Amino acid sequence: MAASPSHLRSIYRSLLRELPHRPLSTPSPIQQRIRNTISSDSAPIQLEEAEQYIQYVKTQRMYATLLERYNPGMSMDEEEKVRLTARRVGMDLPEEWRAGKKN
Repeated sequence: MAASPSHLRSIYRSLLRELPHRPLSTPSPIQQRIRNTISSDSAPIQLEEAEQYIQYVKTQRMYATLLERYNPGMSMDEEEKVRLTARRVGMDLPEEWRAGKKN
């Protein structure tokens, strides 16, 4: 049984949404490959794999977003983490002196 054109279009658009944005006037090789694969008479199993891939990529994107939201110190260096931890408990770090000069 072949998938309906609206279902194929929905899968195609979902795949494109998960790729980095690029104008359709200059599609990337992966966009061209996806379009050729979906426009050809593809087996239903390929469409199921495409739907599974879309779900996987969406959940990975959501996981990365949640990880950044609930672990904000992951991208900070150690010095910044210490400074923010001290401020959280109501303290400021002392000013450091280097070769007789203040920073």
